[in-house]
Amino acid sequence: MTIRSALLKAGIALLALAVPALPAAAQDNAGFQSYLASLRGKAIAQGISPTTFDSTVANLTYNARVVELDRDQPGGSTNSPIPPFAPYKATHVDTARISDGRTKYRALRPLLAQIERQTGVPESIMVAIYGHETNYGRVLGGFDLPQALATLAYEGRRRDLFEGEFLATLQMIDRGVPRSALKGSWAGAFGYPQFLPSVYLRLAVDGDGDGDKEIWSSEADGLASIGNYLVNAGWRPNVPWGVPVGVPASLDRASLGNKTVPTRCSRVHERHSRWMTMAEWRALGVYPAEGRWAPDDTLATLLEPDGPGQRAYLLTNNYRVILDYNCSNFYALSVGLLADEVSK
Repeated sequence: MTIRSALLKAGIALLALAVPALPAAAQDNAGFQSYLASLRGKAIAQGISPTTFDSTVANLTYNARVVELDRDQPGGSTNSPIPPFAPYKATHVDTARISDGRTKYRALRPLLAQIERQTGVPESIMVAIYGHETNYGRVLGGFDLPQALATLAYEGRRRDLFEGEFLATLQMIDRGVPRSALKGSWAGAFGYPQFLPSVYLRLAVDGDGDGDKEIWSSEADGLASIGNYLVNAGWRPNVPWGVPVGVPASLDRASLGNKTVPTRCSRVHERHSRWMTMAEWRALGVYPAEGRWAPDDTLATLLEPDGPGQRAYLLTNNYRVILDYNCSNFYALSVGLLADEVSK
């Protein structure tokens, strides 16, 4: 056996002893810099200027904290139990968020009314999303977006997503977005609507008429962009998001199962019944829990987030639009419920 083959068989243990290892952080940053250099050609091919690429990546370093936060996210196992909705509702549709939402709602009524006329999205829905995403502009995130997104792309678990978002930040800089404005969450969402960079490029709009789309500093731009997002996702004017209902104990839930298999967020949608009209639901004994209803021909699905015997909801297509913003039943329900409270 040659020395070379022996070393290979031993996992190159002697070489590992002979050559001092770089600290883990240095190894990560060295690989990170090599990865960034490999993106230059791709960026330029997408129309990003060499100057923008070079100046942006010049001072980027690997951020281990971003990777740690990403790995700490729930895995979303299909076997893990779904917690009850009531505790989530208590912390997301709470007295402070309702009060602050009503204050913001009253202060921005002329702007909100204008956006609703243009989009058909209710003022209260836009305010509720604003409240959920950033606590009405108070919590925007302090991570540097190019650094965070480049780190997550290099880490590799979701490279296609985060590499695309990193390149989108460079496109934003090319279009005149100040580098200082690119601050947000560790996962790359930023501004009042918490858009990813690619969503900003696609759907951000100028709400105050100054020629810019400053969703990080202009509430008009941020709220108009939320409205535009929902319209793009299929919002239907004059249709409620849903109706809180009571369900008779005799309801045969087994016969109401949803037999379609969605391609996105399947676990979220599998909790919903099949679609039926409001008239059909009423005929089965489902009744409004708070006195309001929707037109008889409105299609809705039934969701009982805390199980039989607890508060249930009939949910329309516009609820599915809120799910497009954040594919979580708890998020979409709390947005709808907060919107109802804000508008009272």
